[in-house]
Amino acid sequence: MFLAKKLVLAHFWVAFVAFLGALVLGAWQMYIRSPLSTWVNNPEHYYRSVTAHGTVMAYVLPTLVAMGFGYAISELALKKPLIGVKWAWGGFWLVIAGTVMAAVTMALGKASVLYTFYPPMLGSPFYYFGVVLVVVGSWIWVALMSVNLHAWKKEHPGESVPLAMYGNVAGAYLWAWTSMGAAIEVLVLILPASLGLTDTINAGLARVFFSWTLHAIVYFWLMPAYIVFYTIVPRAIGGRLYSDTMGRAAFALFLVFSMPIGIHHLFADPEVGAGFKFVHAVMTAMVSIPTFLTVFTIVASAEIAARLRGGKGAFGWVKALPWGNPWMLALTFSFIMLGFGGAGGLINMSYQLNETIHNTQWVTGHFHLIFAGAIVSMYFMAAYELWPQLTGCAPISPQLIKTQIWLWFVGMMVLTMPWHLVGLLGMPRRMAYYDYSHPELASQAWTVTMSAIGGFILLASGIVLIYTLATAGRRRATEFVPFTFSRSAHPTAPTPVALNGLGLWVAMMVALTVVNYGYPIAQLAMLKEASVPVIPIGSR
Repeated sequence: MFLAKKLVLAHFWVAFVAFLGALVLGAWQMYIRSPLSTWVNNPEHYYRSVTAHGTVMAYVLPTLVAMGFGYAISELALKKPLIGVKWAWGGFWLVIAGTVMAAVTMALGKASVLYTFYPPMLGSPFYYFGVVLVVVGSWIWVALMSVNLHAWKKEHPGESVPLAMYGNVAGAYLWAWTSMGAAIEVLVLILPASLGLTDTINAGLARVFFSWTLHAIVYFWLMPAYIVFYTIVPRAIGGRLYSDTMGRAAFALFLVFSMPIGIHHLFADPEVGAGFKFVHAVMTAMVSIPTFLTVFTIVASAEIAARLRGGKGAFGWVKALPWGNPWMLALTFSFIMLGFGGAGGLINMSYQLNETIHNTQWVTGHFHLIFAGAIVSMYFMAAYELWPQLTGCAPISPQLIKTQIWLWFVGMMVLTMPWHLVGLLGMPRRMAYYDYSHPELASQAWTVTMSAIGGFILLASGIVLIYTLATAGRRRATEFVPFTFSRSAHPTAPTPVALNGLGLWVAMMVALTVVNYGYPIAQLAMLKEASVPVIPIGSR
């Protein structure tokens, strides 16, 4: 039973086509900033490209993937038709309308604000109207996921919610709450200033509201990837999920720990006191707990797969893993990039060490490894796995999948490792041009060249992805194979009551957010000195 095929396909296709366009912009940025190219002599073009690249990658791609994957999970995991299909299409078209509005505004050079809502630099109100439409469209998805889960629970009283749907709804609730910070900032502070209704803006308050969204959005990005880790990977590599309960605990803990941590992005900002910066640094460390749970559980699940294939000994089972399976390859690469990116994040979250790399290319390397590396690679695999269900095609060629994943991994490592190196040397990020004739920069020129090469390898991987999905229909399936999620190693184990619902965890998420953000927001809202003149980008 899979009735919402066209709906899911529409979300995936728009997401990946926009993604390919953003890859082109990213490769161009690295090329024209490197010694391989003559500088274009117009930094506005560069920043316009960065804004478009970041807006697609941070908002459009993950939102559409989460929505499309979420609708698929609702039907496949709950085994019932999606409730509210017309509303779902309405949400989709709102996202499309918002994306087009924001894209046109960016293309006209009216919103080169680098996809972060940091006053006093402001873009055209149409850019913000476009972002608002995207968010409102995604909120429809949040509501539908809640409605479908509630309807299922009424029909199945006392039964365990399928793990995939549990994680899916947890991600939806996380997004609903974390997006509130940026929504309040845009509606209450930015839009009035962008529309010319006021010529000043409370920059400190706006930055704190944006920090509410800024880091927690990463965990909204990763929820689909972690659902893939827990509910598809063990089955795809021939094993069982080591623990259903640990998967639920990880999803629940992401709700609790991912929200009250955003102020660690404002360590260098004077408007927030040192006490709350320290609290957010500590809470940022706590978010590693569900990640460590996940790494342990999925490695244990891989061990089960290897031992089912005859693997023996304390470590001998590693040889028995299905290394020829593209899923095993993708999982390994994802965990490697997650490891490197997470290690870099330990520096970012440290109140003291962050000063060394603040606003340098180190930060760019960190979030590209976490999101574009570990997370987006699982978006690819989710699409490959669902494509036969969505289109009726035969299973996609393992060789094509491995080629695309290898290109993505190699490209990401070549792109990001030089950024970490020059970040330690102090190279700033978000710079349109470097003068490599300067003796202090001449020795670093090769790093930018390497990153440019990595960018073009990533572009090649994106082209292979689109080609693979677009041509998959040439080979039709000879028989229908029902989609299944991973089976638990202990299928009869009871589900803890607290982990069969999300009410407790949502309440803790809201409470911790109020505790960690309430005082800074109230203090800055009453601080007149935090208001500064606006800088409208489009009027320069």
